[in-house]
Amino acid sequence: MNVGQQTRARQRITSSRTYLWMQRIQKFLDDYYLDAVAGFLPWGIGDIGSALFSLVYIWFAATKVRSLPLLLAILNNTLRDVMLGMIPFYIGDVIDFFHRANSQNMQLISGFVNGDKEVIHEVNRKAWASAIFIALSLVITALLIWATVEITSWLFNSIMK
Repeated sequence: MNVGQQTRARQRITSSRTYLWMQRIQKFLDDYYLDAVAGFLPWGIGDIGSALFSLVYIWFAATKVRSLPLLLAILNNTLRDVMLGMIPFYIGDVIDFFHRANSQNMQLISGFVNGDKEVIHEVNRKAWASAIFIALSLVITALLIWATVEITSWLFNSIMK
């Protein structure tokens, strides 16, 4: 792709309705602290509701930018935001005032689209961290399923004797 094509592609992405919508989401949730305020809703409802807005960033990275490393980096930010926000005793809510996942996601997308080498390096670093986290999660899930099956069959055999 030559420089002119890259410039047109960059302009097409940054002027799209979705990109502009993501900027508004970032402004309302992070600049006006609605993400942190929503975290005060009980049982993690606010954190999960705020995370639903992150689906736009995930969709954008997957379909418009078409970058697996960017997608993994955004997933990393989003999951970290949800997990931090769900820390009990309002500690997670206080952390939400300082951890601005939507702003981070917009910076990653903007820097990646504009070819910022520092941002691309950060995206790749976060992508590797996300890939390792996902792989470990799959292994742990498989082990938990195996343990559940073994314990259930042991209990069933103990009861049937």
